[in-house]
Amino acid sequence: MKARRNKKQIPSFRKLLKTSKVKLENKLKNKQFKQQSTLKKYRKEQRKLRQAVKDAVSKKPIPLEDPREKQPGKRIEREEEEEEEALPLDMMDEDDLQLMRDLGQTASFLTRDLSSSEPVHVKKRKHERIIEKYEKIPRTLQTAPEKELIHLLPIKDKSGIIPQTREKPVTDNNQDEEDEEDLELEEEIIEDPIRELTLEEHLIERRKKLQEKKMHIAALASAILSDPESNIKKLKELRSMLMEQDPDVAVTVRKLVIVSLMELFKDITPSYKIRPLTEAEKSTKIRKETQKLREFEEGLVSQYKFYLENLEQMIKDWKQRKLKKSNVVSLKAYKGLAEVAVKSLCELLVALSHFNFHNNIIVLIVPLMNDVSKSISEMCCEAVKKLFKQDKLGQASLGVIKVISGFVKGRNYEVRPEMLKTFLCLRIKEVEVKKDTEDINKPKKFMTFKEKRKTLSRMQRKWKKAEEKLERELLEAEASESTEKKLKLDLSYQESLHCVQTAFHILSGQGDVLNIDPMKFYTHLYKTLFKLHAGATNEGVEIVLQCLDVMLTKRRKQVSQQRALAFIKRLCTLALHVLPNASIGILATNRILMHTFPKTDLLLDNESQGSGVFLPELDEPEYCNAQNTALWELHALRRHYHPIVQRFAAHLIAGAPSEGSEALKPELSRRSATELFETYSMAAMTFNPPVQSSSSKRKDEVLQGDAFLNEDLNQLIKRHCSEVATHLPLDFSRYSTTSLQSRWHASPLEPLQ
Repeated sequence: MKARRNKKQIPSFRKLLKTSKVKLENKLKNKQFKQQSTLKKYRKEQRKLRQAVKDAVSKKPIPLEDPREKQPGKRIEREEEEEEEALPLDMMDEDDLQLMRDLGQTASFLTRDLSSSEPVHVKKRKHERIIEKYEKIPRTLQTAPEKELIHLLPIKDKSGIIPQTREKPVTDNNQDEEDEEDLELEEEIIEDPIRELTLEEHLIERRKKLQEKKMHIAALASAILSDPESNIKKLKELRSMLMEQDPDVAVTVRKLVIVSLMELFKDITPSYKIRPLTEAEKSTKIRKETQKLREFEEGLVSQYKFYLENLEQMIKDWKQRKLKKSNVVSLKAYKGLAEVAVKSLCELLVALSHFNFHNNIIVLIVPLMNDVSKSISEMCCEAVKKLFKQDKLGQASLGVIKVISGFVKGRNYEVRPEMLKTFLCLRIKEVEVKKDTEDINKPKKFMTFKEKRKTLSRMQRKWKKAEEKLERELLEAEASESTEKKLKLDLSYQESLHCVQTAFHILSGQGDVLNIDPMKFYTHLYKTLFKLHAGATNEGVEIVLQCLDVMLTKRRKQVSQQRALAFIKRLCTLALHVLPNASIGILATNRILMHTFPKTDLLLDNESQGSGVFLPELDEPEYCNAQNTALWELHALRRHYHPIVQRFAAHLIAGAPSEGSEALKPELSRRSATELFETYSMAAMTFNPPVQSSSSKRKDEVLQGDAFLNEDLNQLIKRHCSEVATHLPLDFSRYSTTSLQSRWHASPLEPLQ
């Protein structure tokens, strides 16, 4: 385990993308400085070695002695012993004597450690290895001597990123001549100050950069869409732009790349799940077309995986609110990137529910449904609702439900109510209630013939056979249609109406002997009545009228009063939403129902009957409390533009009488609802009864403005208009005295009023 942990691994492409350019440059420079320092140390060792060789050649050989021996007496005795043990020169060969002289003149003999038992050529081999290592080190040409600097973290300014360096402190005092000369020649590098741009220039430059990035993204996307199999490698190039380092356009470019990749994956992803190849499939020979398809699928899956990881990392950065070392994206911009990432994940959750890594997307989306941010929470909840509505197979919905249930339990049920309201959009056709009981009480397995022969006697086998036969008959009696068969029949609305009509035709006549409760058919028809409207479904009203005749009128003894009241009320509401011929047919059906069930006239009264409140949204006709409402829709239909609809509405308001002024004419009362629907149909684009054309008046008969005035008034107006206006002084006193005198003479005894 230790060897594996310490093993140096090559950095992956993803890690290299995350590393900033400045950091990579600093690493490269530090590596170069380390190489230069090792070269300097090697040069020092070589100089010392050459100096030792020179000293050894120039000086005479001196016998080696122990420096700790200070007493001359002991030294003399040891020399005498050595002379006794040594061989005389006259006993040595000339070749051996010459070899000893040569060894005395060589530097290696003098500089060599005699305590070691290694041969002389070992050092030579080590020296050759050092030279080989030195030759393998890459050479760098330096135009000018450089300082040994330590690269620090850069500083971001308005003008851009400014690199920071610091000189390495000198600790060794014994520097070589070359080091001293290098230090003297080095000078401080003063960078030229960058000219600050104005706000307008900065915006123009940013707009230019952004336009270039947009064109590059568009070019890559169009190339991938034109030929995905050949240009699948360009997905990697486009995904690398998610690490845009230019602080001016980094946030905008990353958002554009996120959305572009999301749309690309939605377009080029196949309609099946890509599985990994087995070893046998990899080893078999295949055609070029198949190999090209495999490479495309592998590249697509890998890039899709990396893309999802990038989106996940953006959301984590926003949640943790930690500023990265690159300092390209600010903390405020994290939320915008996270919102775009969440939106893309929601789109992929719905669009690619069949593709790989869908469960990973679910795990990311479900916790965000309970997020503090209302916009993100609503976005995720709407995506889950959309998935529930569109999912026909149910596998994706099952995965989401499992993750939501685990999340809710983990949070101790302290979640947003919107998170649980998404379950209302599930496409549940039937709930298997008996499944839990079947799990507890598992069905009994019948014994095979061999098991019976081994364990039971002849008489016991006979009784066992009769018992199993009886159990099979009971199971067949309780058997119901499987859920799979029911799901295969996803019928249309008109087809479901035909099914209801067929069922009641079977139950009528001789079918009355069948003991079957058709309550589900009544509930289904009552629930689906509001699917009819004045558009395409208006023709379905004819089938509904036929069903109502079979279900309510002909089965009057099996229909309760509550059910009849609920249907009359809902039919009156439906008459407001359909075409005139459908309204006439519905009102004619209500007239027949009011005659069939006389107590339903309480709907014409304002007072409620019994307890409870009418629940129009409830789809159960027996429990909606229809007795506590009134047919206010008839007053709106009384002002309908069609005269026959007005006539039927007034007839029902009066209690559907058969005689009197509010009674219907025989041509209306003797026809069935279906006949009236066909008679007043507007399929031929005609209005029945026809609209009367207004009689046009001649121009000479049209009265002018003067014709509306009296003749005397006209003469008075003309006379006053012809008189010349005269300006006279106004004397009110003269007129008032004359009027008083005339009045006094006329009636002197009457007091003034």
